Amino acid sequence: MTLPFKITICGLAELDLHRDAKVSHVLSILDPEWPVPEVFGEYGEHEKLELRFHDIIEDEPESLPPQLFHVKQLLAFGRSLVREPARQAHLLVHCHAGISRSSASLALLVAQAAPSRPAEKIFADILAIRPQIWPNLRIIEMGDALLKRNGELVAAVAAIYRHQIENEPGLADNFRAFGRGREVDAALKG
Repeated sequence: MTLPFKITICGLAELDLHRDAKVSHVLSILDPEWPVPEVFGEYGEHEKLELRFHDIIEDEPESLPPQLFHVKQLLAFGRSLVREPARQAHLLVHCHAGISRSSASLALLVAQAAPSRPAEKIFADILAIRPQIWPNLRIIEMGDALLKRNGELVAAVAAIYRHQIENEPGLADNFRAFGRGREVDAALKG
């Protein structure tokens, strides 16, 4: 992947492994009620954006799905990242598992930093870094619109869902059970 910044993507349990990675920017995506991970105090100086919402794609009672203002904050953070000198820019993105919210957010940051890069290539590159990704469709839909990608990111993420279901067919039922049937439907349409 040729980008103006280095990328690390992980879950909460892996944050300790990256404390000496000299990250310049941290995108921390947490559930609204989750405490701030203490390990960030050991990361050295870095810019940080903390977003708080649940990993859902539909409105649910007593849950906070990703909102448009979250995606706008994410993209503003990405603009500050690309202003960093390339040899010093290192982005660490995490959510609880490093699978859904983080991979969707990373895809938008890459799409913004490299607007001519095809969406399929963006997701293929992220999949190569983090093989278990399942990007949050709601985040992708909002980002696709804000970045004026005309549905390209939404179409490309369906190929990732399809790939993951082909490798592990039980995922389809699991994601449907968690209210994420639109993602499974997108995979099956392709």
